[in-house]
Amino acid sequence: MESVTVEAQIDALLAQMTLAEKVGQMCQVPISHPELDERIRRGEVGSVIYSGTPLPGTGPQPPASAARLNYLQRIAVEESRMRIPVLFGRDVLHGYKTVAPIPLGMATSWSPDVVRSVCRVAAREASADGIRWTFAPMLDIARDPRWGRIAEGFGEDPFLCSALADAAIRGFQGDELSDPDSVLACPKHYAAYGAAEGGRDYNAVEVTTATLRNVYLPPFHAAIRAGAGSIMSAFPEIGGVPITANRALLTDILKEEWGFDGFVISDWAAVDELRYHGVAADRAGAALLAAQAGVDMDMASDVYADELAGLVEAGRLPEAVIDAAVRRVLRAKFRLGLFDRPYTDEQRSAIHLHPDHLRIVRDAAARSLVLLKNDGILPLAKAGLTIGIFGPLANARRTLFGAWTLDGDEASVVSIADRIRAAVDRSVTIRTAELVDDALTRARHCDVVIAVVGEGVSRSGEDHCVTTLDLPPGQQAFLDALHALQVPTVVVVLAGRPLALEPVHRSAAAILMAWHPGTEGAQAIVDVLFGDTVPSGKLPVTFPRTVGQVPLYYNHKPTGRPLPPGDRRHSRYTDHLDSPLYPFGYGLSYTHFEYSNLHIIREDGPAVTVRAEVTNTGPRAGEEIAQLYVRDLVASISRPVKELKGFARLALAPGETQTVSFRLTRDDLSFYNAEGKRVFEPGEFAVWIGPDSSRGLAGTFVIDPDGA
Repeated sequence: MESVTVEAQIDALLAQMTLAEKVGQMCQVPISHPELDERIRRGEVGSVIYSGTPLPGTGPQPPASAARLNYLQRIAVEESRMRIPVLFGRDVLHGYKTVAPIPLGMATSWSPDVVRSVCRVAAREASADGIRWTFAPMLDIARDPRWGRIAEGFGEDPFLCSALADAAIRGFQGDELSDPDSVLACPKHYAAYGAAEGGRDYNAVEVTTATLRNVYLPPFHAAIRAGAGSIMSAFPEIGGVPITANRALLTDILKEEWGFDGFVISDWAAVDELRYHGVAADRAGAALLAAQAGVDMDMASDVYADELAGLVEAGRLPEAVIDAAVRRVLRAKFRLGLFDRPYTDEQRSAIHLHPDHLRIVRDAAARSLVLLKNDGILPLAKAGLTIGIFGPLANARRTLFGAWTLDGDEASVVSIADRIRAAVDRSVTIRTAELVDDALTRARHCDVVIAVVGEGVSRSGEDHCVTTLDLPPGQQAFLDALHALQVPTVVVVLAGRPLALEPVHRSAAAILMAWHPGTEGAQAIVDVLFGDTVPSGKLPVTFPRTVGQVPLYYNHKPTGRPLPPGDRRHSRYTDHLDSPLYPFGYGLSYTHFEYSNLHIIREDGPAVTVRAEVTNTGPRAGEEIAQLYVRDLVASISRPVKELKGFARLALAPGETQTVSFRLTRDDLSFYNAEGKRVFEPGEFAVWIGPDSSRGLAGTFVIDPDGA
């Protein structure tokens, strides 16, 4: 009944609106626009993006202000003719004032609960300043770590990314989208942006129908099933058709096949950029293509504002297309409760950096850390040592935020070096140095060195793609010099992407991958280094040995010449190992886990239960993330050598054994064929349960054509 009421209210509004006012609802305007007030007053603005540049994730942005937004909203609902509220949007990817780990770091937790909690914190804090729409989560599957935006997503695997996509949508949008502390989610970038050639932003994409359907679309489909109220079209083109003009993706699949009833917004100025793709001769042509394809709102280019009404009046575009888009935009505003509560309580900003929020992001940071190597030096003692804390990022604060942190305050962050000082006993001597020569001199007198290295913010995120995955210049030489001194070195790596850490692996006593861990990241790192927290993170993306292996991902297709023993003719490199340095799903602990007793239980129909026992054989309690992988051995098209189909977190005391159980259904074993049809093909399947994608207990099962 409520939805009928909303649709009736939309009908009433559409019946009263002029064509210009309808087009206005399809336009998003930057907060910095010099005529913003007047445009809102004339009904020419459906949404305001609180950003002053097309690259908000790479530099300072004007802070959002509830007072400023209430002022603009008052113009919309009290001074414009139709009294339609404005929807205010901002990029809130992994936190607002309280900043969580970058999304790639959050994915390392393999925890939907962590992602949902973090996104809920972000929604509460952003909405307190009047932001009711976030351009997140980013759901691009990323197999090329040269691409700077890999930091913004959940990694290389569609199953893991889909599970976290669901959690992110539910976190941002809450139980009720109309609650004042919920924000409209906008999964992006639909679709296949992560496959940009050469790992270069905005570049062309070449994918088959089967790969698009099986790899790149599932996370977006999961987001739509979770109730996402908007979605952003991607910059690139696929098969010569820019996605902003791709009706097959934006309408046929998204709106008709999936039943999406929210609205589509372009990426920044992407409608105008159809001219540069060479598919539109002018701005009018670009507006026509985008509107016909299913782009309901134009972000920042003003192409819709300038051209849509003229296209309708000239008979080139039916007004029904405009009405359908405006209906979707208005529907979102009703669902957000903006018509009933257009203003924000300006006292709510007290919730920023709330202790509960800090606790949540600290837990997320702890679960985002991956222990890549440990020769036994970790955890460190808090007493009786001389510890050197060196490296270019040891005293960094803003770097801990990572890319796409528009609202985090550096003053709320404590550096790793300072957190270490606060954590250790007075009997510990701390040695630090700014200059490399001084660091090497002082390192000679240390029992252990903690070297904090990696990427700064300017090397990560949008428009920050790289041709090398090595540590930034000078850092590897510094680590090599430390190694030459034969001082045990613990390397903490801050980065927005997988790096080629093979030289570090050879020389370091321990390596902790910390990503960009957020406001409480330094404390989480120190908790792991000194054993207050047992690391449990698992990689959501493959780490190559060298950039020459890229793209490198675990769920690749088999070749006609794989790696049989004794056969030299296979898909390989002659100058390096073929294997990754660290495989997808990998991560060490301060204890040890053993897998045993694999059982495969066939059920009636095409369903299988796969079980195994996991035992903590080490000295400490810890958490293990058990992973289930499947391979369809013979199919109508070549299928990946392994596919993640399940995971479970187990908390185990020393000596404790638990049984982990996964149920595989017909849907889990189905796939999209070359024609883009979802099919289930009976036959033989291989299955693994283990600690990562490269190891595990293995078995097979057969599903007969009759399902028995």
